[in-house]
Order: sequence, then structure tokens, then C-alpha cells
Amino acid sequence: MASMQTDSLEIAARFFDAIEAGDIETVRNIYHPDVVIWHNYDGVDRKETGDSRDYNLKILAGLPKRIAGAHYDVWYRESTDTGFVQQHVLRGTMPNGEPIEIPACIICRVEKGRITRLDEYFDPAIRDRLYKAKSEVDNR
Repeated sequence: MASMQTDSLEIAARFFDAIEAGDIETVRNIYHPDVVIWHNYDGVDRKETGDSRDYNLKILAGLPKRIAGAHYDVWYRESTDTGFVQQHVLRGTMPNGEPIEIPACIICRVEKGRITRLDEYFDPAIRDRLYKAKSEVDNR
């Protein structure tokens, strides 16, 4: 039987590979139905509720429209007692043609082979730059 640590690392690899491939169904299946997805810019008052699976899947499904060629440059991925932690840079091209790099840290709780909680930390100013670039292109 595989260890929790091996399972968590395999889940992490499948999860990020699926996001890069735009395979939203695989991401849906990796997420627990009641997963909580929280971002450092969501505020402490939302720490326990975060975003739902369906809302996050909608955001991920739109990723190719916001970042062409999106791919993760993983700096660090390690299993923890409860799941895994990963540091990466999401790289790609914004709709206005400019490159974008989003350094981030993800902490995931995994139970019975599914992500039950995902905490994501990154600079929201980079996200704002990305949304502004998409808006500018959409309004041309």
C-alpha cells in the first residue's frame, strides 16, 4: 500500500498537470465536493468558507482565456502529514501579449485521495494586472 506522502505527491502532480491541460473534469474529481479554496487576498473572515469547488472550477476553466500557454514551473513540492505544499511560478502570456509570472505557494489538505482544502498565497497585484490586461483586450 502506498504511503500518504506518496499518494499526496501523486495527487499534486495529477492536479497541476490537469490544470495545465485544461482537464477540468480531472480537477473536479481530485477536489472533494466540499473543498474549501482560500486565497491570501480573501481575508481572514473567509478563512473557513473560502470558495466552493464549482466556483473554482469556473475560474480554472477560464484560465486559457487569461493566460495563454499557462504552465507551472515547480520550485518545491513536498508531502506533509496532512497533504502537500508546493511553491511554483505560473508562467504564460497575457491577452495583451505580455508575459506574466505569478509566484505562489499552495498548501493542500488531502483526505482519502482528494483535496479537501487548498490555501493559495500570491501577490494580488499580479492578478489585478492580469485582469486589467484581459479587460483592455476585451474592450478593443
